[in-house]
Amino acid sequence: MTDAAVSLSRARRLPQHVLLTVALVVLPLVLAVIALCLGRYLVSPGNALSILASKALPIAPHWEAVEETVVLNIRLPRVLMALLIGGGLAVAGAAFQGLFGNPLVSPHILGVSSGAGFGAALTILVFRHMAFVPAGALVFGILAMMVALWISRRGGRSSLFMLILGGVITAAMFEALLSLLKYVADPNDTLPTIVYWLMGSLTSSSYEMLAWGAPLIGVGVAALWALRWRLNILSLSEVEARSLGTNVTVMRWVVIVAATLVTATTVSLAGIIGWVGLVIPHVARMLVGANHSALIPASVSIGAIYLLVIDTVARTATSAEIPLSILTAIIGAPFFAYLLKRAKGGWS
Repeated sequence: MTDAAVSLSRARRLPQHVLLTVALVVLPLVLAVIALCLGRYLVSPGNALSILASKALPIAPHWEAVEETVVLNIRLPRVLMALLIGGGLAVAGAAFQGLFGNPLVSPHILGVSSGAGFGAALTILVFRHMAFVPAGALVFGILAMMVALWISRRGGRSSLFMLILGGVITAAMFEALLSLLKYVADPNDTLPTIVYWLMGSLTSSSYEMLAWGAPLIGVGVAALWALRWRLNILSLSEVEARSLGTNVTVMRWVVIVAATLVTATTVSLAGIIGWVGLVIPHVARMLVGANHSALIPASVSIGAIYLLVIDTVARTATSAEIPLSILTAIIGAPFFAYLLKRAKGGWS
């Protein structure tokens, strides 16, 4: 191919690249405004934007007081939480899939969600108050990761195969303990609370939860972004990665700890939400490729969009709010089957 042909090809691809980048940046913001307007009490987009802008600009109120309460105190923290958790789960899933070189891996591969679920159930059972649930879920989610890593250690080293087995064993153990807690819980009070929390919901979203959850997820995502080139190398075989001068063991530890911190925090904030970290990285990979320098930001945007749409449907479709894990499974499972058929079981 001549230099002129190469230049023409690049010129044709550039607008598509720019349009995709703009869409991934703008679309979450547009959908966030729409989500602020939708609900049992409808708010016009103009009023919603004016209410938000009034916190930074001297705008005279021309909206009802109830609209400001609904937008700022009820819907805004929930919208921000959906964007945060969706983006976090998608990035964690992309990191784990790259680390294990397996498109079937999800952020819950090391038993983190099972450990966090047990921690939340134990906290509900002991303290009988939802205020302590995030702390209990976060602690036991990280503990589950540590147990899986301990099980996988063999002769001072941990292979990916042993790590997956350690995660399976850890998840089974905490799921059994969770079943035990359900068995002893009060069926008229505590048990329904545990079951509903485990199905995932953003009902309890608040600025206080965002204040401590966002920094933890931000640290994990930032660490994975900083390791984006290392993740490309770790996606290769271990022999190839070591031949390129990468300390595979250290890099695996850092990626696992960062992705686990993101996953455990998301579970502690909203319960167990499946399929986001499994499906969204595939969608992002179809759009931008497997290079993590583009895959991670694309996963953040698409994951945020996906969970925001799911949560908006969950709270507006019926009079009773639908748990998020139900909708993510109903939509995610068929779509993932389509992706596998389209890719003929391949990676991309």
